[in-house]
This record gives sequence, structure tokens and C-alpha cells, in this order.
Amino acid sequence: MNNLPAPAPEAIVHSQRLTQAIADDITAAGGWISFARFMEQVLYRPGLGYYTAGARKFGAAGDFVTAPEMSALFGRAVARQVMQVLARSAPCVLEVGAGSGRLAADLLLELERLGGLPERYFILDLSADLRERQQQTIAAAAPHLLSRVSWLDRLPARFSGVVLANELLDAMPAHVVAWREDGIFDRGVALDADGGFTWQERPATGALLAAARQIGEQCQLPPGFESEISLAVSSWAAEWGHRLDRGALLLIDYGFPRREFYHQQRGRGTLMCHYRHHAHPDPFYLPGLQDVTVHVDFTAVIAGAHGAGLDLLGYASQGQFLLNCGILDLLADLPNGTPEYIRAAGAVNTLLMPHEMGELFKVIAIGRGIDDALLGFASGDQGWRL
Repeated sequence: MNNLPAPAPEAIVHSQRLTQAIADDITAAGGWISFARFMEQVLYRPGLGYYTAGARKFGAAGDFVTAPEMSALFGRAVARQVMQVLARSAPCVLEVGAGSGRLAADLLLELERLGGLPERYFILDLSADLRERQQQTIAAAAPHLLSRVSWLDRLPARFSGVVLANELLDAMPAHVVAWREDGIFDRGVALDADGGFTWQERPATGALLAAARQIGEQCQLPPGFESEISLAVSSWAAEWGHRLDRGALLLIDYGFPRREFYHQQRGRGTLMCHYRHHAHPDPFYLPGLQDVTVHVDFTAVIAGAHGAGLDLLGYASQGQFLLNCGILDLLADLPNGTPEYIRAAGAVNTLLMPHEMGELFKVIAIGRGIDDALLGFASGDQGWRL
């Protein structure tokens, strides 16, 4: 795409290696793979995928900026909700997909200020490169707290405390589905005459077909509607029903309740790619060098969790959640008129305003054994919309 920055020669070679590996997989699979499989490979294929190779992803030098990168006030506000759940469960935090480590560092420092440090802070991340960066970030910001942090290779068999994930669910593999006059189709990936990736549809089957039928009936989807279904998201939420003894999952991401996700105005879905702070819709562009995401169907999250015995503890816009957690009070504590205050005020505006991240991003809390109303949802809880 002509309007996107050109990658370095070594990056092009890296992308070509991943492209060839996926093309070989498609050939071995009989000429077609689901988009969920393609998305899994471009993001997580060992050593080559976007999140498992060494390219820089977060911040000004990367492909996108996440909320923790904007201001420490984000993590400090979230810490107040984390502290409440820790006091009612166990003194452990597990952050899944910790990015640069900025949120972990800010959380630990704020929990220390509040007198609510967890005994252990676990991080689960598949990328060795990101693990190293997370360790460096925490060591630079909170060296005296680094000994509390441990890295995991897989989900624990049992856990009590807080499970935290910021912009994790949108990067879980999703199927692309088309509701046609003659049936429901799984839009997968094949190879064209030149060996490049191209869309190809096959009839949906199994769990995907069942989910697509249910969604089509619930949302009265017309023929020609195309969108995404992430079976991985609902399965991941359900898995915690078997692992969480007491505590809460606090999940922050962009998305909608089901009836808004599959609204007629989104007849081509929510699939989006991010490369050097440019957003575009082509998932076949430079495999391994760009992020590939879909919005989150939060109804699928609670459906999976509730079916596994977990409770909905709250659902709100990110802006409302942060307001409930006192982010404006934290901002007011900064010296007014200073460069620090001006930078923080701009970041808070982005985090809160409906036309920025405040409304598109949502926070959902699901858990077990937490009877108290959660701070972050004290006002503006929209769980009824799910």
C-alpha cells in the first residue's frame, strides 16, 4: 500500500519467510485454512509471528500506543480496582499479555503507595522479546519490586486473585463468517495463481456453524452480512471457570455487546490491521510486520464465563470505569500548569472522551467469590446491555 511507510530490507525478508511458511501450511492443508488459523500464524507463529518475533510494537516507535503507554495515571487508577479485589481474594496478580511492562510497573508502584502490594505479580507472555522488555521496564521503574514478578509459560492450574488483561482479547484468533442466501460460510485463506494470499469461502461447520446460526437469529442478520466470530475468546473466558478459585478477571479492550457488534451498520465486520500507527483493513499485507485485530464481542465473553460458573461483576465504558476509580483526582494531585500536568491532562482526555478511547474501549469484570460491588462499576454499569 503506497501510503504506508516502507519496511526495512531485513523486515521484508522476515515477512517473506513467514509468508512462505504459511503458504506451505495452506498447501499441506489441501489449499485452504480458516482465517482464525491464518491470524494465529501471522501473530504467534514461533520466531516469525508479530508477537513472537523481535520487532518493536508499542509506543511511538512501534505500530500503536496502548493506554498504559499514554500516562501512568491509567495504571494508577486501575490499581484501585485491583486492590479491592486483592483484599477479597488472594494477594496475587496475573497479567496476561503485558505488552511493554508499563502497566505492571505502574500498578506495582501505586499498590505500594496504597499499602496493598501483592505478594506475587505473574506475567504470562508468549514472546521472549517482550518478556525481556517487560523485565527492563519494571527494573527501571521499580527495581525494588522486581523480585515480586515472575513469568509464566502457561495458565496456572488454579489461581486466586486478579487476572488482568489490557488489549488481549482483540488479538485472539477469529473466524471471518459470511451469512449468504445459500448458507453460512467460513471465509478462509487460499493461494492465488501467483502464490499470494486470497479469500476463499467454504461452508461453516461444527462449533462455528452453531455459533453463527445463533448470532444470525439473535441479531436478524441479512444475507450478505460479513463479520467475525472468535471462538477462542469465549473458550478462554470459559477456561477460567475451571481455574479461578476466588477473585476476578479484569479485561480491558475495544468492542461492543453482541447486538451492537453485529449491527447492520457493521456489515463488513471489524477486522483491522495496525502498521506504524496506520490503520488499514488488509490482513494479507506484510505478514508478521503488522498487528491484526478484531473488536471484542463482550456478550461472548460473559456467555463463555457464565457457562463455566463465573459471575458478571461489572461492565462499563473505559471512561466511566476510570472516572469511578478516581483518575481525575489523581490528575488533580499533579502540580497544575507544569509540563507533567499538561501531558497527563492530554492523555486523560484521550482515555476518557467518548470520541477517543473512552467509549469504544470497555472494561468487563467476571469472577467468583466476590460479593461486594466493585469500585470501577459503582456508576454507569451497563451489564444489562450484554
